[in-house]
Amino acid sequence: MGHNHGSSAILTGRRLSLSIAITLLFVVAEAITGYFSRSLALMSDAGHNFADALALVLSWYGIWIAQKPSTAERTFGYHRVGILTALVNAVSLVVIALLIFWQAGTRLRHPEPVQSTPMIVVALIAILMNTVISLWLRRASRHDLNVRSAYMHMVGDAVSAAGVILAGMIVAFTGASIADPVVSILIGVLILWSSWGILKESVNILLEAIPKGMDMASVEATIGGVHGVLAVHDLHVWTVGSGMVCCSCHVMVNEQSVRSGENVLRAITEELGNHFGIAHTTIQVEVEGCDPNDMYCVQRAAQQVRGRH
Repeated sequence: MGHNHGSSAILTGRRLSLSIAITLLFVVAEAITGYFSRSLALMSDAGHNFADALALVLSWYGIWIAQKPSTAERTFGYHRVGILTALVNAVSLVVIALLIFWQAGTRLRHPEPVQSTPMIVVALIAILMNTVISLWLRRASRHDLNVRSAYMHMVGDAVSAAGVILAGMIVAFTGASIADPVVSILIGVLILWSSWGILKESVNILLEAIPKGMDMASVEATIGGVHGVLAVHDLHVWTVGSGMVCCSCHVMVNEQSVRSGENVLRAITEELGNHFGIAHTTIQVEVEGCDPNDMYCVQRAAQQVRGRH
């Protein structure tokens, strides 16, 4: 299992490296074309592509450093670096969108003629490039927030390039140069939309919130349903990095032998892994009730009181 994950990370890293080189070459070509054609939409798309290149670099770094072993100072290793890179990628998208809005507002107040042919040709190449890179990253993005942030960059840019083509066609057939800044604004809105999910999830992970889609009541019920468990309290579930969900809790059991207690722990670990994908557990076995000051005890007690009333 660990070997497969390592091989997948190496393959994803190689694809990211190739994607970085292709994207940077394209950014230079698109920026030059946008400058000489005086297309704000094309320049905006070049800026978005440059952000894509930075996003790919950060994602590559996150994958590379996450493979480093844990140390005495960093006992969980470097898995959270990937979450930090995802957050930086999301914030960079927001900044780019705001810059596009500012430039579009200026162009709306002071319209300029736009050459449509270079816009359409370069945007077609952008769609092809971003679609290919998106397909390379699609599989890894399903279980890695870091890669997903780069993937969303590429998908968003493919769609924004389609918007540039639309603007170019409108300018070519109608001569309405206003289509250029209007499409730029739509591209900015798209960028903000694509960044929101990554931004929200990365912040939640850094705040050690429960993983997306997980129900704490179900986790508690699963632990409580294990044979030998009388009660569970001080329950916490959080994510260290993509694919690394952790859980800690106290469980109350009857007086029993050490071997019986180990069997209870093993059963809880298996249930959490099978039902919730929790890979790392820290479970404390007790033979008495929970301390009234424990956070989860206080929360559950308050809920039970509200339920009775």
